[in-house]
Amino acid sequence: MPTSTFYSLFAPVMVGLILLTVGFTLRDRNIGVVMMWIGTLGMIGIMCWKILEKLN
Repeated sequence: MPTSTFYSLFAPVMVGLILLTVGFTLRDRNIGVVMMWIGTLGMIGIMCWKILEKLN
């Protein structure tokens, strides 16, 4: 059985990917661009958090 850290990280990653996907389909509207920004910043934030966690 996977650890609880996997499940605690799985949900934000999936939300970020869904925001990127839906935002890309709505890229002609302002809300689509905002969704892509939020999804991208979420993915970058998760990566930075995991890198900083490994450095300590």
